Amino acid sequence: MPTYDYRCEANDRVIEVNHRMSEQLANWGELCARACIEPGDTPIDTPVHRLATGGNVISSKHLGSGNAPACATGACCPSPGGMCALN
Repeated sequence: MPTYDYRCEANDRVIEVNHRMSEQLANWGELCARACIEPGDTPIDTPVHRLATGGNVISSKHLGSGNAPACATGACCPSPGGMCALN
């Protein structure tokens, strides 16, 4: 199953999860449920954005790295660090 990185701007966390290509997670509560983590102090209705990291297929032992990969060139990204959010 493909893996995707999602970023929450409210808490600046990047979470890597796997799901079907047809799915899209919209908020922190959905992301936490999929990643099996507690939402903590961030409201569960806080929006999250899928990063342009491609939907890679990786083994489960590499899930949850917490680091978002940068864009290949960096030129497409207005944000520091080269992380692109898909809207």
